[in-house]
Order: sequence, then C-alpha cells, then structure tokens
Amino acid sequence: MSAPSNAYGLWGLVLLNSAVFILFAFSFFKPTTTRDWRSFGAFSAFVLALFVEMYGFPLTLYLLAGWLQTRYPGLDLFSHESGHLWSTLLGESGNPHFGLLHLLSYALIAGGFWLLSNAWHVLYHAQRRGELALSGPYARLRHPQYLAFVLILLGFLLQWPTLLTLLMFPVLLLMYGRLARSEEREMEARFGEAYRRYAERTPRFLPIMSRQ
Repeated sequence: MSAPSNAYGLWGLVLLNSAVFILFAFSFFKPTTTRDWRSFGAFSAFVLALFVEMYGFPLTLYLLAGWLQTRYPGLDLFSHESGHLWSTLLGESGNPHFGLLHLLSYALIAGGFWLLSNAWHVLYHAQRRGELALSGPYARLRHPQYLAFVLILLGFLLQWPTLLTLLMFPVLLLMYGRLARSEEREMEARFGEAYRRYAERTPRFLPIMSRQ
C-alpha cells in the first residue's frame, strides 16, 4: 500500500469482491427452492460482512484497537495487512498472503467451490430424471453442497477473521444442519425405502473414502 489511509473505505472493492464470490457461488449452486435461497442467502450475508471489513470499515480492528496496540505497539492498524489477525496473533513475519494459514485458506475455498460445482452437476441431472442423487460427491455423503459452503466459509475465516463472521459461523453451521434434516425428511417422504437405505450407508456431512 502506498498510503495507509487507502487501506479502507474502498467501497467499490467491497461491492466488486462480494459480487464476484456471490455470483460465482450462484453459478454453481443455482438455488431454486425456498430452502436453497435461505442457505445461499446466509452464505451471501457472510461474504458481504467479510468484505465490508476487509475493504470498507475494519470494525474488528476498531473494537480491538486498545488491546492490539497494548500487546503489539508497533502494529499499524491502518495497514491492510493488520486485518490478517491470525498472522499477528501467531507472531508470523513477512507477507501474510504467503503464510501457511493463508495458503490453507486458498485450498479450502478452491476445494469448496470444486465440491459445490460437482455436487450441483450430479443433483441437477438426478432431479431431471426424478431420481435420487447417488453418484459423485453424493456417493460419499448426503449433503455435499452444505459441506462445500462450510469449507468456503472456513477458508475465509482463516484468511481474514472478523468478530462478526466468527459469530456468524456457528450460527450458519446450525442453520445448515437444520436445512439438511428438513431436506432428508422431504427425500424420505418422496423416495421411501430407497432413501432410507441410502441414508443408512452414507454419512450426512463427513465423507467416507470407501463404500461399505
């Protein structure tokens, strides 16, 4: 950054980055039902809250300013790099974009979008045939689309933690859990014994490496 004052108040970047990630996720998820829109809306709210603090107004740094300046007296709170709080708290030096946690965040975000894309492809064709989605990611777990969202959100938290998104994350986990159970009840009512057999051998969220 050429000037610390340019690190925030960049509302154009807030809108641009939020739109890119939300539209990118939309292109893979393609919500159609009310349940789909609720899960996608919660994801979108998380992304918007993240980029507001990343480029707009650093609420977390503002609220923690006293504590951070006391513990890290040389820390420039107006610098964009200061928002990478994990790097600061772990005492890492150098560019935080090349730190281990940041690289791991890239892997989680990319993996989440890959899983979301593959899950939608399988689900789309299964729905058109009026069948259960049993192949691809659905052969390993019953709700790959929700796991995909969680991986993306976790990746963002590793990259740029904020008080608001840290509070939102467990709420979203509970929300996705409730949506998944609601979806299962609908699938059982529609497909009966076939879905019950599928549910018995397939985990809900954590994938398995081999089928039994």
